[in-house]
Amino acid sequence: MNKVLGLAELDVANRRVFLRVDFNVPMAGGKITDDNRIVAALPTIRALREQGCRVIIGSHLGRPAGEVDLTLSLEPAAARLAALLDDDVLFAHDIVGDDVESMTKELIPGGVMMLENLRFHPGEKGGDEEFAKALARLAEVYVNDAFGAMHRAETSIAAIVSHFEMAGAGLLVTKELEALGRCVQGAAKPFVGILGGSKVSDKIAVIEALLGRVDALLVGGAMAYTFLKAKGQDVAASRVEADKLALAARLIDRCVERGVALHLPIDHVMNTSLDSEAAPDVGVSFGPGQMGLDIGPETVRAYASVIATAKTVFWNGPMGVFEQPAYAAGTLGVAQAVAANTGAYTVIGGGDSAAAAAQFGLAEKFSHVSTGGGASLELIEGKDLPGVKALRLKGR
Repeated sequence: MNKVLGLAELDVANRRVFLRVDFNVPMAGGKITDDNRIVAALPTIRALREQGCRVIIGSHLGRPAGEVDLTLSLEPAAARLAALLDDDVLFAHDIVGDDVESMTKELIPGGVMMLENLRFHPGEKGGDEEFAKALARLAEVYVNDAFGAMHRAETSIAAIVSHFEMAGAGLLVTKELEALGRCVQGAAKPFVGILGGSKVSDKIAVIEALLGRVDALLVGGAMAYTFLKAKGQDVAASRVEADKLALAARLIDRCVERGVALHLPIDHVMNTSLDSEAAPDVGVSFGPGQMGLDIGPETVRAYASVIATAKTVFWNGPMGVFEQPAYAAGTLGVAQAVAANTGAYTVIGGGDSAAAAAQFGLAEKFSHVSTGGGASLELIEGKDLPGVKALRLKGR
């Protein structure tokens, strides 16, 4: 059976390697405000350099829609990478073509160059074969370390792979597939899933997938109020997806059928609006015009007691509006409870949950924090990610 080859299984020594990374970093005023995605790729870059590879890095940034937008240039990312490596990084102001090919051939062993934003080229979207061939001419081996983009069938993620004799995953992607794979197959029991965020509709497929695997499901965030409303509870002005009430009711029934213990908030941190200057109320019942903006302390204690029994935990989505201190205690409490369970295998599925763990200084307490929110959720859902499928078809 074909598999995704890892870096150790590829003959990369002294070769030109096209390394697809995810340097889709947040920018403000032409400056990078968070370099975590660049830092995450460093182990693979360093491993390739140690083997004398000439490393040609490709990434996307933002959504320039196939046109050049210099506010989305990757030049600042190249500069930041150079600083992190404490070495020169050559920057190509184009993506493909004779000039870029010449630059790749002039790289010295261990040399690193970065291409301009792949999405400046219209061929990056939609699996354009001519663009795939042009990119493939830049190197001899393909390595994908862009986990956060592997659920997108972009040319540099999927179509390009067939144009290389050797292709595999970088250290980050390998780690992601192994970590998330433990939540999909063979997870140690009890397995507790924690889901939050604003919309049930964003998590339907994840909930459906988890119902076949978890022993308990803890729900927070605004999405919890659609479930509570479906159970007939008064949630006042809390955010509810009215068109998903019937679905929420069915999911509640499915939990009963499958023997999954569904836990919903039993108390709340409430206010009349997120911008209200009034101090929030904490309690079981809502006042007129109030909305739930975080889970309450009793809910945190109840959730923590369930988390303490777990051997596997998968968490995606905050329990409240954690960006505001008044509504961060629920997410913090759950994060602390998961971090305290040192005997469990604990995974954060990227996105806001990862940002919250980092904000609270707890990220290192988890077994794995995914770098790809969308990609991690699709893996948990059981989907075959285009980037993973392309590498697997290339596996020997």
